[in-house]
Amino acid sequence: MARGRSFRLALALAATTATGSLAQGKPDLAAPAKPFEALSRTLLAGRDSLVQLTKQQVGLKYRYGASEPGRAFDCSALVQWIAGLFGREMPRTAAQQALTGLPVAKDTTQLLPGDLLFFGKGRRVDHIGIYVGEGKYVHAANKRKGVIESDVSRLKARYWKGVRRIFLEADSVLSEVSPTAPES
Repeated sequence: MARGRSFRLALALAATTATGSLAQGKPDLAAPAKPFEALSRTLLAGRDSLVQLTKQQVGLKYRYGASEPGRAFDCSALVQWIAGLFGREMPRTAAQQALTGLPVAKDTTQLLPGDLLFFGKGRRVDHIGIYVGEGKYVHAANKRKGVIESDVSRLKARYWKGVRRIFLEADSVLSEVSPTAPES
């Protein structure tokens, strides 16, 4: 499974970084004080890369059904393309994407970069965007606006349907390896 391999790779990288010079018998004053600090930094760097790449799409044109990196997207194609670059296969439509991953509370303090925000009228989901941190999300809005960054605090509660977390490593890895993590 791809996520399992990425976890093992990140864990190996963290262990190597944290203990590399100790294995040679020399103390490394630059090594992190906590053994999983390097792992945490590695996983968070992945979220930073996701945010940077997502923000780079701002200014592109909106075209319904388009999935043309560097040229045009619709909302679900933007999500599908970004997620795919980070090893996460996604369905094509916003409604299908809104069923992927784990549900997260619609609480702005709980959002992590990479979370999907989905929208619609009634029970229908017809729009989706990617949370990029600091209260902002990126989405392919419409033909007039194109791909834009918007403020979560300006969302209308009845239009904002929910949040899904599709990148679990930074959350689940730390709880799985931390000896003080509460057990479920």
